[in-house]
Amino acid sequence: MKVTFYGTRGSCPTPGESTLKYGGNTACVLIESDGGDKLIIDAGTGIRVLGDEMVKNHEDVHLLVSHNHYDHIQGFPFFKPIYQADRNIHIYPSETTPNKPRAIIEQINGSYFPLDEHELRASLHFHSPDWSTQPIKINHFNVYRRTINHPNGGSAYLVEHDGKRVAYVTDNELSPPETPQTSYYEWKEFLLGVDLLIHDGQYIEQDMPLKHGWGHSLINEVVELSETSHIKQVAIYSHDPDRTDDDIDHWQNKIDAMNISSNIFFAKEQQIITI
Repeated sequence: MKVTFYGTRGSCPTPGESTLKYGGNTACVLIESDGGDKLIIDAGTGIRVLGDEMVKNHEDVHLLVSHNHYDHIQGFPFFKPIYQADRNIHIYPSETTPNKPRAIIEQINGSYFPLDEHELRASLHFHSPDWSTQPIKINHFNVYRRTINHPNGGSAYLVEHDGKRVAYVTDNELSPPETPQTSYYEWKEFLLGVDLLIHDGQYIEQDMPLKHGWGHSLINEVVELSETSHIKQVAIYSHDPDRTDDDIDHWQNKIDAMNISSNIFFAKEQQIITI
């Protein structure tokens, strides 16, 4: 499989000279099988660039949504395939509180965006499969789901194809102040031995205790999880909008100096990982 990062930033887009290396677009990842099957996760502003590439063909689009906070859906109105006739867009919403499975399209309403939903030319299909029997087959991928520890809820996904496994766990607090939706032990079991883990690492110790309970993990917690779950590669993701390239480089150097078995790195826009 091949994984391409189109958006790596958390909370809001952060363009500028201080974020050029790791990127300023919000969440969007593309997973491709060796046979060319594609699966998109999240539709932050990074999906606009992906759409510029996908507009060249008319294959069906399959999109998993982790949750409806704006940095995970705000790029969808700028995703060019939704304006192509005879194009099928398959959307798999997460379960949130309140549950708004069509939130990604409801922002295209003439108020937040100058067009209305009925002006889109593609055919949009919303799917709510029975996740009690996992995996779910989506475009030839086996997909598993778990509930993230984040305000209003949402979903993490584990994607499997040809014996390779990629997990996408963003906006997840590994040690929340309240009873977790998914415990640390459950994460450890769910992620055991995955080939690539993409995990939220938005915060550092200096952000606490103010941001405890905001639904994001500490970088050090992600490093610990990578070791306890014997994960091969870890992409730290959802970079805080206040975190500059220099800040992230500093943390990369700290991790490189640790005696750990996992290959841990901070995700960059347009970075491609082959597993």
